Amino acid sequence: MIKRIINSQIYQLVTASGKELIREPGVLFWGIVFPILMSLGLGIAFTNKKDVVINIAVIGKTNLIRVSSDTVSVIGHFLERNKAPGETGKDGTLIRKFVLSDDKLGNTVFIFREMSWTNALVLLKRGNLNIVLDEKAGHVEYHFDPMNPDAQLTYLKLSKIMDDQDPVKHESAGEIKPLTVSGTRYIDFLIPGLIAMGVMMSSLWGISYGIIERRSKKLLRRMVATPMKKSNFLIALIVVRLVMNFLEAFLLFLFAFAAFGITIQGNIAALIAIFISGNLAFAGISIFLSSHTAKTEIGNGLINAISMPMMVLSGIFFSYHNFPEWSISVIQQLPLTMLADGMRSIFIEGAGFSEIAIPVLVLSATGVLFFMAGLRIFKWH
Repeated sequence: MIKRIINSQIYQLVTASGKELIREPGVLFWGIVFPILMSLGLGIAFTNKKDVVINIAVIGKTNLIRVSSDTVSVIGHFLERNKAPGETGKDGTLIRKFVLSDDKLGNTVFIFREMSWTNALVLLKRGNLNIVLDEKAGHVEYHFDPMNPDAQLTYLKLSKIMDDQDPVKHESAGEIKPLTVSGTRYIDFLIPGLIAMGVMMSSLWGISYGIIERRSKKLLRRMVATPMKKSNFLIALIVVRLVMNFLEAFLLFLFAFAAFGITIQGNIAALIAIFISGNLAFAGISIFLSSHTAKTEIGNGLINAISMPMMVLSGIFFSYHNFPEWSISVIQQLPLTMLADGMRSIFIEGAGFSEIAIPVLVLSATGVLFFMAGLRIFKWH
């Protein structure tokens, strides 16, 4: 009975498959270790923190302090009454913190930062804050996007504690001022990120996986006999993918324009430049990844190793400022982060060539260097 089981076809296939996995450490890594690393990254970003930190912009330089007994800033008086400590930020602006304690729901830390309207709107568009306070004649105005649930929650929390605790009260202590500035909605933040992610995914899967699959099926071996240069073959793939990516991005923008009224506030020529440089960067990376690999399983893992961390870290669906402060400078150097930030700056901040010149140069250089390296080690079979 035991001999019959050992000699059975099913047993032999299971044994062979097990040995194949053991002999390929890469398969084990991508199948076991990589998902664990992914879950770790997502856990850091989405795990509930003990203290919820809310950044609030305060317009004007006198609203965070109590000027005198005769002239009182409502916001400044509220912070003084609650003994909110103050400090000077890296940019020289005043910062004051107020902690709303709650044993059941966790603490909420309100960080009040003085700044101009221009700086406040830029940070609002980047997702670094979601509400702006202004004060006129002892009257606090709350500026936020009424369709943003985080901004609504911040307003409800903040207005309640200020109205309850501030002795300088009026018939209407606060007034809601809905923000209608273009570029402050979540969809405005999302669309440029989706276009950037589409460039990465299309290049990696369209170029890398296509080459690896051809090599695994021994189709590239047949091309060796043809009078064709390696560089011409790879450049043709890049050109085709660039055209496809442009069509996909254009159709996505048309849909967003028709459905949500999204517009491009910056220089369109600069947008095309950052888009092409992003395509060059990921096309070069794709050529390098697929230059030597002949197994689709390994190719799958390599592509996921490049694409998935950047999808999580680079701020496509949410601001990467949710990650620890020490990691922000590293995240900002990733190709997808550069591409997404550059496109967002043009879409919603009105940027031009001067603002995206460095990302364009870095992305283009990245593409050229990876392409040259991939071309040098590329093999047909």
